[in-house]
Amino acid sequence: MSKIKLIVFVWILGLGKLLFATTIQSPSKNLTLLVGIDNAGMVHYDLIHAAGTVVQNAKMGFILKGNNLLDRDFELLNENTQTVDNSWQPVWGEVSSIRNNYQELIYAIRQKNTGILINIHFRLFDDGLGFRYEFPVQPKLKDFIIEEEVTEFKLSGNHTAFWIPGDYDTNEYPYTKSRLSEVDAVAKSEQHQEIATRTPIGKNYVQTPLMLKTDGGLYINIHEAALMNYSAMQLRVDAATNTLTAALVPDAVGNKVYMNTPCVTPWRTIVVSDKATNILASKLILNLNAPSVIEDVSWIKPVKYIGIWWDMHVGTATWNYSDENNINLETTNWQNLPANGKHGATTERAKYCIDFAAENGFDAVLIEGWNVGWEDWFGKWKENVFDFVTPYPDFNVAELQQYAATKNVKIIMHHETSASVTNYERRLQEAMEFMLTYGYPAVKTGYVGRIIPRGEYHDGQWMVNHYNYVAAQMAKNKLMLDAHEPVRPTGLHRTYPNWLACEAARGNEFNAWSKGNPPEHETILPFTRLMGGPMDYTPGIFQIKMNYYKPNATEQVHTTLAKQLALYVTMYSPLQMAADLPENYLRYPDAFQFIKDVAVDWQDTKYLEAEPGDYITVARKAKNSSKWFVGAITDENKRNATINLNFLDVNKLYIATIYADGATADWQNNPQQYQIKKFVVKSGQIITVPLAAGGGCAISLVPAAEEDVNGVPQYKGKWETNK
Repeated sequence: MSKIKLIVFVWILGLGKLLFATTIQSPSKNLTLLVGIDNAGMVHYDLIHAAGTVVQNAKMGFILKGNNLLDRDFELLNENTQTVDNSWQPVWGEVSSIRNNYQELIYAIRQKNTGILINIHFRLFDDGLGFRYEFPVQPKLKDFIIEEEVTEFKLSGNHTAFWIPGDYDTNEYPYTKSRLSEVDAVAKSEQHQEIATRTPIGKNYVQTPLMLKTDGGLYINIHEAALMNYSAMQLRVDAATNTLTAALVPDAVGNKVYMNTPCVTPWRTIVVSDKATNILASKLILNLNAPSVIEDVSWIKPVKYIGIWWDMHVGTATWNYSDENNINLETTNWQNLPANGKHGATTERAKYCIDFAAENGFDAVLIEGWNVGWEDWFGKWKENVFDFVTPYPDFNVAELQQYAATKNVKIIMHHETSASVTNYERRLQEAMEFMLTYGYPAVKTGYVGRIIPRGEYHDGQWMVNHYNYVAAQMAKNKLMLDAHEPVRPTGLHRTYPNWLACEAARGNEFNAWSKGNPPEHETILPFTRLMGGPMDYTPGIFQIKMNYYKPNATEQVHTTLAKQLALYVTMYSPLQMAADLPENYLRYPDAFQFIKDVAVDWQDTKYLEAEPGDYITVARKAKNSSKWFVGAITDENKRNATINLNFLDVNKLYIATIYADGATADWQNNPQQYQIKKFVVKSGQIITVPLAAGGGCAISLVPAAEEDVNGVPQYKGKWETNK
């Protein structure tokens, strides 16, 4: 009996009375999918990797409003399979070409008592599975409300998980590493109550992307792709059965999703491998998204930028122009408002940043706090706070447009909506026209606070539609987008490549004014939040300890300076900020050189070594260049980064410039100590670089023919011998 037939046989025995069973395999046959209907008419699926079972006997379906149980009494109408193998080229990305190779099964079913039709689309790749539900046009189902999705991910054991708690309004938590069975207890702990909003905290909910590791060494990532006209999926944990069940974010009246046929759900995704590096390299989620809807993409450009932003986080400047709090957007005379003397977004400061950007090769300057309204909004749930077109008295929009143009620098617009989404949508067209008039190519949006209309959530269907609407409107006006405080990404940057990045996680800013991000944080994010798309993490902080600004401050960035450099490579984004104050970069010009040199768009990417929560080492080749860049980071533990240079051209010598932790560097006690070494290297050599606790290293690799090699030593094989 063949292995596949044996699997099907065992599976059928486990279900008891299975009426139908279908099996497909991934192109390389390392993954097997089994789909069937049991004697109660329930659809089940199994996903099996060559190294072990991933999902077993998991149910599928829905509960519709009115207690219509659309998860049973099904019969199979037909099934179709096909093999797809093609490639496509992203506008920007980690690689210049992506292969899309999968075995597809379309499983057409009908509920016998209602006649409702559903087509379940399965796509089985070598690195995982994507599936979604399709409701075709049909007389028995037109408009309907989903009360809950019954999709299960029934796991083979009590796996180790990297998770944040279920929260309908924010993703800005530190990650917890625990067994799935421990989720409830940890979610009730103090660390997760720090920013808890209106959430099912303590009720066994976790957010996706969820990273798992089995005791047998299998890595599993569960998320979704192409989230459109639907609410975000969280996961409800049943520790007794090791089962995760889709839990959709509700709207203001408790409904989950409003649908009308024909329609489809987002793809549910399971990325799986016995190698952690393959999880990071997966393009499954991107492949499940639709191609770009933008025909002319020539105006879409990756961006490296600085900004008037960190100033406000460390307290040297303010977003607000005045300290008055009796403010009305429509009636306040902004010209007569008394200034507080600490406003950050002034014409003078903006010119300084534009000069700095031009002198150091940056594309743009982000300016926050330029527009009126910041005095009276935070935490007040006010609707009419910002108009997005009226600058403060000390910010001259027209003058700065002309000044930036002479320096060949762009200015990035900032739209803080204060979560008053109805106000933003009313004013969006005028705001975009303002951007076009004054030459702003990109905007950073923000959604801090509780959503207006009241009762809606950041991750509900209404807001999902809003984020996608803004991306589409920006695309029509040839404007690029960076969304902060949105729902977490699901690969839609393939469909809207003008949507360069999102925040949607706990970013670097938390280090300035809170308990901060633990040293392991950046080793987890690529396995979780970044699975759905690039993150505007804002790396590059050189002044690590905040007592530099406030003598008694205890806050600090929980990394070394060298690790901040490495994040430009390990935390992928086509939108990368040099987030510190320009004055701090002038204090460390030799380390700042790496930020000036590193690319933001890539021809190729190699994940060299990784373990979630512990370490990551990545090599990337700059697009249209022969240069490579490497980043290696660790958690709170010292370790060595092992960098095999076999990705280099075998016919070339390279100059490696290594920005490493100093000999006694430590994220707590000596975070700003670093060392820079240069030597000649070649393909096949292995460089072993010591990483400090909370540390990292960054490497630029330039063909020797493009550099002056005079006096640069050959690499001798050991770090200690190359002093």
